[in-house]
Amino acid sequence: MKPTTLMGRKRHCMVMGATFFTLVALPATVVAAEKWWEKGVSIFNSGQSGTGQQGTLSAPDVSQAFQEALRIGSGKVVSQLGRPDGFNNDPAVHIPLPQGLATAKSMLTRIGMAGLADDLELKLNRAAEAATPKAKVLFLQAISNMTFDDAMKLYQGPEDAATRYFQEKMSAGLAEAMHPIVEQSLAQVGAVQAYDNMIRQYRTIPLVPDIKANLTDHAVEKGMAGIFHYLAKEEAAIRRDPARQTTALLKRVFGGTR
Repeated sequence: MKPTTLMGRKRHCMVMGATFFTLVALPATVVAAEKWWEKGVSIFNSGQSGTGQQGTLSAPDVSQAFQEALRIGSGKVVSQLGRPDGFNNDPAVHIPLPQGLATAKSMLTRIGMAGLADDLELKLNRAAEAATPKAKVLFLQAISNMTFDDAMKLYQGPEDAATRYFQEKMSAGLAEAMHPIVEQSLAQVGAVQAYDNMIRQYRTIPLVPDIKANLTDHAVEKGMAGIFHYLAKEEAAIRRDPARQTTALLKRVFGGTR
């Protein structure tokens, strides 16, 4: 017999596990988000058609919707980071000086010349911001090359499954594509001159160790880390938030549960 009291219904809906959350206690928006994602997963699992707002759905429909959501999400990440201060003003992805130069910055700060290091750090971030738009083409290529089986596995996987897929498929190509842009950007924004000025002043300090840094490799590595950091967040949001259904296909596939 099903419980008839409100408290009984809550206990009846409880999911056994470490967190012991109940659907009754969850906000309506969270429940809705779970439903639209679970609908797509159930279509994949059953291998049968489902019904949305505008007719019959198939697993390929959901696969295509997932790929479309990833195209939109990756575009948002590139737009967010590939603009002035996209990296520089964001603590989560701000690119610091390489470790050796951080030591030099500490020494220069003691003699009132921290501004030299700050200037170089800003230029590293500017170079990454200039190179990030190059990632958009590579994301679109990786998504277009995604097979139905790929999409199904990623869709059913953990909330960063697609991000891991992109890292595996794109990292080498993305680093290769970003490297000349970062190198050119470092020269254009004056990072090389800023580096020379910083090292020149640093060497005037007695008994300091010699330091070297590859600015291009460092900016590329940190720039890619920032891109994938936000891609993982965007992917998780796509999976949880029905408000991300911004196209007709997404609404047709997932809109019926809202």
